[in-house]
Parts: sequence; structure tokens; C-alpha cells
Amino acid sequence: MAAAVDSPMEVVQAALPEEAAPEAAGLSCLVNLPGEVLEYILCCGSLTATDVSRVSSTCRRLRELCQSSGKVWKEQFRVRWPSLMKHYSPTDYVNWLEEYKVRQKAGVEARKIVASFSKRFFAEHVPCNGFSDIENLEGPEIFFEDELVCILNMEGRKALTWKYYAKKILYYLRQQKILNNLKAFLQQSDDYESYLEGAVFIDQYCNPLSEISLGDIQAQIGSIVELVRKTLRGINSRHPSLASKAGESSVVMEIELQSQVLDAMNYVLYDQLKFKGNRMDYYNALNLYMHQVLIRRTGIPISMSLLYMTIARQLGVPLEPVNFPSHFLLRWCQGAEGANLDIFDYIYIDAFGKGRQLTVKECEYLIGQHVTAALYGVVNVKKVLQRMVGNLLSLGKREGIDQSYQLLRDSLDLYLAMYPDQVQLLLLQARLYFHLGIWPEKSFCLVLKVLDILQHIQTLDPGQHGAVGYLVQHTLEHIERKKEDVGVEVKLRSHEKHRDVCYSIGLIMKHKRYGYNCVIYGWDPTCMMGHEWIRNMNVHSLPHGHHQPFYNVLVEDGSCRYAAQENLEYNVEPQEISHPDVGRYFSEFTGTHYIPNAELELRYPEDLESVCETVQNIYSAEKESAE
Repeated sequence: MAAAVDSPMEVVQAALPEEAAPEAAGLSCLVNLPGEVLEYILCCGSLTATDVSRVSSTCRRLRELCQSSGKVWKEQFRVRWPSLMKHYSPTDYVNWLEEYKVRQKAGVEARKIVASFSKRFFAEHVPCNGFSDIENLEGPEIFFEDELVCILNMEGRKALTWKYYAKKILYYLRQQKILNNLKAFLQQSDDYESYLEGAVFIDQYCNPLSEISLGDIQAQIGSIVELVRKTLRGINSRHPSLASKAGESSVVMEIELQSQVLDAMNYVLYDQLKFKGNRMDYYNALNLYMHQVLIRRTGIPISMSLLYMTIARQLGVPLEPVNFPSHFLLRWCQGAEGANLDIFDYIYIDAFGKGRQLTVKECEYLIGQHVTAALYGVVNVKKVLQRMVGNLLSLGKREGIDQSYQLLRDSLDLYLAMYPDQVQLLLLQARLYFHLGIWPEKSFCLVLKVLDILQHIQTLDPGQHGAVGYLVQHTLEHIERKKEDVGVEVKLRSHEKHRDVCYSIGLIMKHKRYGYNCVIYGWDPTCMMGHEWIRNMNVHSLPHGHHQPFYNVLVEDGSCRYAAQENLEYNVEPQEISHPDVGRYFSEFTGTHYIPNAELELRYPEDLESVCETVQNIYSAEKESAE
């Protein structure tokens, strides 16, 4: 049985002479301890950075033990910010005290900026110049990111507004870095064939808050390769693919030996690991993200093909990507090297269909049409990424619930990074900016950006004059409306015209007809929507029509809705509403209701008191009746 480890205080007490009084022993006895014992005490984890600074100023010996590049300050840094240690090499010289100071300063600055965002951008989306404060900060970017992650990981249901804006800032910072890396990647020569690396960039850009790395994905694929080798050993113990080390590969020349590899792959992927094409939920963006393909073991033809091709190449089978219409494929050469080959010298592999091997005729049968020989040709990395992003773009256009259109915005950014002169996509981007109303508070940076986009479109294609003119006109009209803005509208419940308003912001409600749970974040004494909306939503069929209070609500499915008072009722079992914009309006969830943040409370100054009274009456009565 292992001996128990003494605590730092037990070590000190054991080292002191029995007759020494605490006052007499004092510092002199402490500094006479062996260096290893002193260092152990100073690194015990119970001392703060302030404690270490004070200890180091008492005498030369302790100052030497607490030197800036030593173990004591390294331990202080590690305990405070453990996730940052992966960025340091054990062999590097590091001034840990200086790193501690810089990280602490970065944290203070990051928190100041996060705290300022709600006041600056409550009434609108964060504009294009809204992140300039972060971009202009001095110090390593990883320190700012780490502080933002710390905010996101704060426990409990408080600081919701801080978490909301910390998430937006972190999203922006990581996307900018990934986009720059992708642009550099796209500058590689055409023979640079890291298809997986390009796919991971797309995955990272669309999921910047997830910890996705090329190394982790390669490691997961490497483990699949080892399973295939194990199976291959049972087929042919002398197979040349078994001789190569992990991470290395050489082309297997004989078709029969390549066939053995593909047989082993099909068994491992589809029979043993149960990978399959996702026919049931085909139009799901997760099918295109490589880390999700590996987790969920399903995907669509292009993502399944990239996984299949990566594994095959590591085992010596040089499969190639084919940008086949409607169904991405791989091709496997059956002809002699250097021969003049045509499309009939290849077998085509459907990774979506469990590695099924197809002839040219069967490929055409797969999609139900005849295609030209050119469509059986191999494509480079950029074309593969273009198709992946194009799929995401199509899914983004289909979005109905996500009113921020995040997938559409992300896929547009990616596509225009590869093809910056696509007129129709530039027009779509301009319309999207205008639709979302991502306007800055004091300047018109984004207005100018929209106008720049429109001017670029006009240069590329003068035939788009009508669409460009329409958007320019509406952009300029927005500028004029912004000049006429009169500030914050305050709604007092005590005002006579609000006497019919029964519910308050922050209350958890249920829709009587559709059954969804929601939280109120705004109200109007009567319906404020236009006649067309009122007609389309059939508001006139309601008993009280549009002459009743209407409420802005955040719904648990991620949507924002405008609900009539007669259609809402108290939720007798209140629960958190998992809506991405909750933090924009509320600072805390109490278990029964949400507390508005300072900006929302400014607009509804009397609602919080009303909410507290309502909660007391409704839920106390429910509790008493239950008892």
C-alpha cells in the first residue's frame, strides 16, 4: 500500500525543532528548509499570485525560489489557466511571471469589452466594425480567446448577457483566423492534394466554438486504418500495406492487392464500425462536417468519399475524387500506369453506398441520366471544397428557424473566399446584410461595405444594374432613417394605454394552440405589424383581433415570434428556454423566470416588479395546491 503524501503544513511542522516556538521559529526556520520542500510548499496550490509576490520579497532565498522563470510561477500560471499550457513546449525558456501578467491584463481588457457590448449593440446585430476593439488589443490572441472561454464556462444560470457576447466575439476571432488559414491553403499549387485538410478548414469555420483540429481527425482516421490493417492481415499476412508504419504509405502496384485493401476497408467501415450513408436525414449540415461524420458514422456522398479516399491512400490504394453530378464518387484505375486511359479503364466507388463498385453504365443508372466523359474526370482540392461549400450554401438557403441565417452567412464567406467575383453570391450577400439589419451604431461602416459590394457587382456585370440600383436605393434610405432615430422607447405598465397588458418580460409562457414554450422579451399594447402580416397570419379570426396586446417571444425551437395575448398562458412548469438570443435580453434565469439585463430593463422599467408579483402569486399557489 502506498504511503500517504504529507500536506505542506505537515512537512513544515516536521522540519521545525520541537522546542521552537512559532514566533521564534518564524521566517528563519522556514528558509532553512531544504529547497525541494520549500518549492513544494510554494507550489501547493493554496497560495495566490499575491501571496507568492509577498513571499518573494521577504529574503534572498525565497526570491531565488520564486524567480520569474521558475517552477513556482509556472505552477501559478498552470493552476490559473490550465488550458493554455498546451501552447508551451517543455524545452522553451518562459518568463512565467511576465506571462502571468500579460494573461491577467488580457483578461481584464477582454472583460471590459464584453461588458460594453450589450450597451453598444443591444438594439441591433453586432456590426462589422464592432470587433475593432478586440482586434486592436495588444498581446497574444490566445490569451483573449482563453478569457472568453472562461466566461462561457462560468457555472450556473447567471451572466447570460456576458456569455452571449463572449460567444459572438470568440466566434468572430476564430473565424477570422480560420479564414486566413484557408486562403493561404488555397494558394497551394494544384498538385497539393490534402483534401482532408481543406475539409477540416470548412468544418472549423462553420463550428468555430468546437475544438476541431486536423491532428485529432487524422488520429481518429489512423485508428480506423489500423483496424483495416488488422483485417487485412487475416486476408494476406504478407500484404505490402502491412509493412508501412503509421502515417506512412507507399502505392501498392498490383490490382489484386489493392482489391484486398478495399475488401478489408468495406468490412471494417460498413460491417464492423457501421458507417453508412445518411438517407434518412440527408439535408443536414452535420453530414458535411468531418468531425461529425466520424462521431455519427454517417454522411453524404462527398464526405463519405473523402473519408474512404483518405483511408485507402494511407493503405497504398490511390483513389481519386470524381465530381459526378448529384452523387460524388471515387475512381479506381484498372489500367496500366502511363497508358492512354479513358473512362472505361476505371471502376467507380460509391462510398455512400457501402463501397459499391460501379461501371460507367451503373454510374449513369445511379443518377438516372447520361453524362459526358468529362464528368468522370478527377478534380482538384479547390473543386472538391467548392462542392462541399455549395452544399452548405444550399442548406443555408433552406433555413427556416434560424433567423440569424448563420449557416448561409458562413457558407457565403467560404465560397467568396474561393471565388470572390461570383456576382450572384455577392448580390445575395448584400441582400442578406440588408435583411439582417447589421448596421453600426454611430457610423455606417456596413452601409459602406454593402455599397462597396454593389459597386463591385456593377463592375463585374453591368447587366445587374436593376438589382444593384434597388439595393443602393434601400441602403441610402436606411441611412436617412438612422439619422431620424429618436432613441430608446420606454414602455411603462402604469400608463393608461397599457392597461390591457397582462404579462411582463421575463415570464415563461406556453402557447395555447401550438403548445410551444417561450419567454417574453417585449410587448405592444396592440398589434404593431402591417396589414399584410395581419392578413397572412389570419389575426382577424381571433376573438379580440389585432386590438389586443401582442408579445415578442423567444421560442424553445430557436425561433422568434409575435403572439397575441389571448393565445398565451402561464407555464405551470417553467424551464429554461434554449434560444440563442436569450442572453441578448436577459442576465439570469432564476428557475421560475428570467431577469432582464440593464438594456431591456431600461425599455420596460416597471416590468421586473410585476414579474416578481406574478411569480409569487402563480407559483406559490401552484405549490400550495400540490401540497
